[in-house]
Amino acid sequence: MYDILIGTQKAEENDIGKGWNVMSKEIMTGNEAVARGAYEAGCHVAAAYPGTPSTEILENIGARYTSSIYSQWACNEKVAAEIVSGASIGGARALCAMKHVGMNVAADPIFTIGYAGVNGGLVIVTADDPGCHSSQNEQDTRMVARAAQLPVLEPSDSAEAKEFMKLAFE
Repeated sequence: MYDILIGTQKAEENDIGKGWNVMSKEIMTGNEAVARGAYEAGCHVAAAYPGTPSTEILENIGARYTSSIYSQWACNEKVAAEIVSGASIGGARALCAMKHVGMNVAADPIFTIGYAGVNGGLVIVTADDPGCHSSQNEQDTRMVARAAQLPVLEPSDSAEAKEFMKLAFE
């Protein structure tokens, strides 16, 4: 899903006028918006296992925000969840991204961190795949989060994805 995110920036001297604020538009995918939201929220560590439709989250973090966010591909979703759990227990804000079937692989650390707690802030992004466009099954990860007693934020567009990332870290 694509949406338009609107922000302000200072106009250049050759633009409309000196010192004027003009609106600029940037089109972002949901994955780009999640990466941007993590950056704006002060995320320090991100780990993921590649799997469409969530692969582009860590790719965007690695391409755009490496000066602020340490990012790492993991050998599976469980290891990615353990990396970010350790970082968050140590006080860093951390993000883990995976597709919905990966949440099954990462269930042990996800359920454990749900009752053990964190110190820095931890966001787990799961990309469900309604209609099985790139997966072998459909799964509603909201039910998994409910069983793990974890809160769920469900953005309806890219703008919400970016804003919900900031909210999730609070």
